Amino acid sequence: QVQLVESGGGLVQPGGSLRLSCAASGSNFRIRTMAWYRQAPGKQRELVATITNSGRTNYADSVKGRFTISRDNGKNTVYLQMNSLKPEDTAVYYCNVFDVLTLLNYWGQGTQVTVSS
Repeated sequence: QVQLVESGGGLVQPGGSLRLSCAASGSNFRIRTMAWYRQAPGKQRELVATITNSGRTNYADSVKGRFTISRDNGKNTVYLQMNSLKPEDTAVYYCNVFDVLTLLNYWGQGTQVTVSS
């Protein structure tokens, strides 16, 4: 069983920055890829960024050049640095990890990011 605890959401003005964190805890798990998704009201959940345990990253076109995903393998924590935020980035952001030992997918509780003046 893996527990994910997210933090860092909030209200920010357009052009501002936020940093999200997601810490994984539990026993007997091995995470290879960590990811951030987001879901805006009335829209489907979409992939924002992924990072492998070797540091390989992938981004949605809509956030390339503005968002940076990183991770601390020792702390089983993934981060999402969000710069130059736009109103269309407003959504609930979810952390996601895949445990390669149990082949189970885990989601965080979600953290609200609101970009508004």
